[in-house]
Amino acid sequence: MRAGANVARALPLGPGVEYLTGDPNGLFALAKPEGVLSHPNRSGDEARSLLTGSYRLDGECFEWRSTPGGELARAYLLNRLDSGTSGVILLASSAELAAALRDHFRSQRVAKHYAALVFGAPTPAVQVWRDRLAVRKEGGVVRTETAGNIPAESRVRVLKITPGNPPLALIELEPRTGRSHQLRVQCASRHLPIVGDATYGNFRLNREFARASGERRMFLHSAETTFEYAWKGRRHRFTARAPLPESFSRALRG
Repeated sequence: MRAGANVARALPLGPGVEYLTGDPNGLFALAKPEGVLSHPNRSGDEARSLLTGSYRLDGECFEWRSTPGGELARAYLLNRLDSGTSGVILLASSAELAAALRDHFRSQRVAKHYAALVFGAPTPAVQVWRDRLAVRKEGGVVRTETAGNIPAESRVRVLKITPGNPPLALIELEPRTGRSHQLRVQCASRHLPIVGDATYGNFRLNREFARASGERRMFLHSAETTFEYAWKGRRHRFTARAPLPESFSRALRG
């Protein structure tokens, strides 16, 4: 599979998915809309996933043929976003590159910046949140709690506050650790639930907000991912940015 801009023409992009950027080594980034799956979870999910090809759990890769009987193409998934979260998601065009880059994610050498809209007005404007979480998986569903022994840390910066009852705050979240549902739980535990979060959020405020605004998404967005990596004897820097969805601006305008 070809890297760089040519990848965009070869990928069977899912609904609303957009190509952001790529590098000559075969690393590339897509912008995932909210409501789209990072990968199919069961048969029939392909049409509402990041790519519409089949997905192999053993290799964590999508497979497809551009033409019937044509050469099999693959794209290896490097990170995941909850279906309700929009923004940057990374893939690699080879298993070798994917293995090297997944190690970056496991060793937390990737800088990620998220935007979230929360109920409330955080103070001070810049904070560092440190928690100890418990993550459990039951029946294929992940749930995270603040009473645990897994360290979680995020840097938080307030970008904008819109007055109201309650106020709405646009915040930047920079997770220093990569725990399942970390940002959603850290926000909720500080009485700053993410707007539209149907698992950890404030259900009454979500209903009232949806009725008033018509917006029904979860307002969490992966805005930027950046890191350096070594490949074939050279070092490379990669940055991908996904613009803030218009739904955030509409919500802040009221």
